[in-house]
Amino acid sequence: MNKPNKKNKPDSSTIALNKKSRHDYSLEDRFETGLVLEGWEVKSLRAGRIQLRDSYVIVKDGEAWLLGALITPLPTASTHIHPDPTRTRKLLLHRGELNKLIGAVERKGYALIPTAMYWKRGRAKLEIALAKGKQAHDKRATERERDWKRDKQRLMKGR
Repeated sequence: MNKPNKKNKPDSSTIALNKKSRHDYSLEDRFETGLVLEGWEVKSLRAGRIQLRDSYVIVKDGEAWLLGALITPLPTASTHIHPDPTRTRKLLLHRGELNKLIGAVERKGYALIPTAMYWKRGRAKLEIALAKGKQAHDKRATERERDWKRDKQRLMKGR
């Protein structure tokens, strides 16, 4: 029998990416968090029905909470459950990580932005990042720098 080729296998562990976060914010430290989810939410995640674009994380009473993440319920959800697609979800972090986040958000003015959601050992994990908002001129500078790197690669390839 043929062995499965790992090179051709797509990365199925990624559930969702927040590509807009890299454009709107300069991302610094990243943290991996767990989520407290309900059963219908896990089924929807397996179907890929999540949107992280307008979501953010707040720290309240020593706990981290995910707000604004849209998990669309499957039409086959149970009839006795009335799912709320944008409910507030608790994030699971170690106390040391949480203290570091609280300090950065309250004293240094950072925002907590979810950047990716993925599966790890059968559990849904959320990657959050400490971020500073970009101004319009910062976004243009980033775009200009990216274009220059691309052009530089083309020039070097031609030699």
